[in-house]
Amino acid sequence: MYTVKDITEHIETLAPLDYAEGFDNVGLLVGDASSKVSGVLVTLDCLESVVDEAIEKNCNLIVSFHPIVFSGLKKLNGSTYVERVVIKAIKNNIAIYSMHTALDNSFDGVNAKICEVLGLQDRKILIPQKQNIKKLLTYIPIENAERLRKALFSAGAGTIGNYDNCSFNTEGFGTYRAGNEATPTLGKKGEQHIEKEICVGVVFEKHLEKGILSALFENHPYEEVAYELTTLENEHQHRGMGMLGSFDKPLSETQFLQVLKNTFKSDCIRHSKLTGKKIKTVAVLGGSGSFAIANAKRHKADAYVTSDLKYHEFYQAENQLLLTDIGHYESEQFTKNLLVDYLTKKFTNFAIVLSDKITNPIYYI
Repeated sequence: MYTVKDITEHIETLAPLDYAEGFDNVGLLVGDASSKVSGVLVTLDCLESVVDEAIEKNCNLIVSFHPIVFSGLKKLNGSTYVERVVIKAIKNNIAIYSMHTALDNSFDGVNAKICEVLGLQDRKILIPQKQNIKKLLTYIPIENAERLRKALFSAGAGTIGNYDNCSFNTEGFGTYRAGNEATPTLGKKGEQHIEKEICVGVVFEKHLEKGILSALFENHPYEEVAYELTTLENEHQHRGMGMLGSFDKPLSETQFLQVLKNTFKSDCIRHSKLTGKKIKTVAVLGGSGSFAIANAKRHKADAYVTSDLKYHEFYQAENQLLLTDIGHYESEQFTKNLLVDYLTKKFTNFAIVLSDKITNPIYYI
């Protein structure tokens, strides 16, 4: 039987929590990671009705895209819907896990799913994240370098876009003198030693750091391992907010709006003034996305699909693109399908259940 940790570790392969936004609250919010899992219920939001559904369907792990605990709890007496959800989950030994913006920032996450259902091709990140790539430099005797490189590559280092096993290597001479308490691999105590070495340089994603350093220490022959870690400013082209894609054939603006309405089953689409241009390149960002309007314009998108736009933000279209607000829930509704599909492939013959609760708090007349 799988544990909560077994399930969530696979989710974190898709959406490592290191890439969640700083304001977010992600991970295991309620429950014990070592608990055995009877079934997993996947939902967009975790409400009391969803906890009831989990109880009914014998699921003691709820995977919720949005975190039910966001800004912290100062008391737990059931006076708010958040407190009631947490209390009911604890009483029934149900764990709650959320990945939220970690999945937003995944190349195969929320925005990829939006592109998929719209039929958008040639996808790329709209706002690539920075400071997510690290560089390791270490110095090792020449005869040990190949073994170390292989170990670092196996741990995930040296992968850049469509290339892997990438490294840069420079030969030189290392000098040191071992003290009386040292156990030198090469050279003698108290004597200056010069060793022909290779400086091995690799880059890696920051969430891999622990495994990379373990590989370094396990495969380096020296008692004291000399190494440097640097966080790079390079943009990560496969992690970040929003996504750009394109249609095979351009649509008129009215056709595009109708596609949005039909695809997302939206009762109301708010949009900026029609520009009269064809829609070919589309920027998407599930959830609240007003902060990315300038990015969509900079990439010369013909339309931007998001939600929660305010009155004055529609002016920012400036006749350059079509801004569309399809609703917060509507923009993210397919996320739970994405997670169910992903987990079902990872855990065959195990209960991964798609919640049938509609958790949209907004109604239209």
